[in-house]
Amino acid sequence: MLVSCSKSEKTYKIAVSQCSEDIWRNKLNEELKMGTYVHNNVELSFASADGSDEKQIEQIHQFMKDGMDLLIVAPNQIATVSPAIDEVFDKGIPVIVFDRKTNSEKFTAFIGADNFEMGRLMGEYIATKLKGKGRVLEIMGLKGSSPAIDRHNGFVKAISSYPNIELVASLQGDWTEESAMKAIKAYHGDLSNIDFVFGQNDRMAVGASKVLSKLPASRHTKYCGIDGLPGEGNGLASVRDSILEASYIYPTHGDEVLQLAMDILEGKSYKKDNRLMASLVTKDNARVLLLQSEELTRQGHNVDLLHEQSDSYLQQLDTQRVITWMAVGIIALLLIAIVLLYRYHLNKVTMQRERVINTLWNIPVEELPAEPAEPEQPAEVAESGVVKPETSEPTVDSRFLARFKEVVEARMSDSEVSVEDLAADMNLSRVQLYRKVKAITDSSPVELLRTARLKRAYQLLATTDKNISEVAYDVGFTAPSYFTKCFKDEFGISPSDLS
Repeated sequence: MLVSCSKSEKTYKIAVSQCSEDIWRNKLNEELKMGTYVHNNVELSFASADGSDEKQIEQIHQFMKDGMDLLIVAPNQIATVSPAIDEVFDKGIPVIVFDRKTNSEKFTAFIGADNFEMGRLMGEYIATKLKGKGRVLEIMGLKGSSPAIDRHNGFVKAISSYPNIELVASLQGDWTEESAMKAIKAYHGDLSNIDFVFGQNDRMAVGASKVLSKLPASRHTKYCGIDGLPGEGNGLASVRDSILEASYIYPTHGDEVLQLAMDILEGKSYKKDNRLMASLVTKDNARVLLLQSEELTRQGHNVDLLHEQSDSYLQQLDTQRVITWMAVGIIALLLIAIVLLYRYHLNKVTMQRERVINTLWNIPVEELPAEPAEPEQPAEVAESGVVKPETSEPTVDSRFLARFKEVVEARMSDSEVSVEDLAADMNLSRVQLYRKVKAITDSSPVELLRTARLKRAYQLLATTDKNISEVAYDVGFTAPSYFTKCFKDEFGISPSDLS
């Protein structure tokens, strides 16, 4: 939703009632949204009836309850939906009918292509390709919809001038590829030697080709449709790839639809009947048209991205001065955030430095005494009369761990040292060493060796002028890159932060 930048400017609520949801209508909806980038005092609401007359009538009534200022509508079927449109018009709400017609004159304006003329031109094109002689099959759109009726009437009018062209059948589809395939499979007439298939849109023409191309007698059949949508798998690409012989661009021009709506709402002059220009697509121009459409799509996507980014910051701001100050504020916040992050990083490094420099092992074990203390109190006398001296000897575990520390620190620079080597220095087997160290420290000998190496490296980097490679080799690492990785894993910082 886009609203006005000025509090005094009226915001118009425009409702868009689509008969269905497909690629063509999605393209139109996107163009309508892009039109609001120019008319920023517009609030658009969209609804799709999914091919249901009843659903579309309910949606139109809901739009009236919500207080719309103008209705843009593509009726699903003429007879059924027209009374709901008349009701809107009778309440004094402007109505723009686009793409499809109603069966009354109760609308403010119509905008869309001339479906009768497109049907006629496709008929003329097919007749010319067949040189006035051949068998033709038509796949029609949704029964009761004005484009299906008008395209059929225009097509029949064109080929009626060619007595040697036979319209084999006009099969009923609903604008989808699947409906065309189903209609052909259900037809019991003679579909052999069909020269040309006219699908009232590209999707139905492609659907017909998927069925008829499997019939040996129809492998020469050519196909054409209407819509000429860009994008892979759509009409332009199908003509380029020779799946379709031709198509006819059925324009959307959502920007013109929205401009017409604004002219009506703002009391400007407008035409009641507005025809959008269309053009024939053949293999001669399909590639160029596809490239142009892709470029327009890319540019439109970029515009959308830019608008989304700006709208998130600039919505409801009244002047450029406020916008500028907001940008300055954001930059200031970013700078503050960078400074705070940097200070946090420095504090983290400082605390890490102090912690690591002050201790190498950080293993909580009983301290070893330097000398046995002289007893200050008399020794206890046992019942037997034998003097029982006080015990001040260090524990076995403390003596073991002290010895293991000496062995590790002595062998730290040896990149080839193994657990077996450490065990041999301790006069133990590998298994005995592992069990003893694990029991005391809850770590393996390898883990303690690695930790001791990394903490010694930290000390060297923080207190000496040695570079990273020199330190890595000094503590037993053979590859500085692997050392750097292990260092980051252990301390959360790079060695370069200390060197």
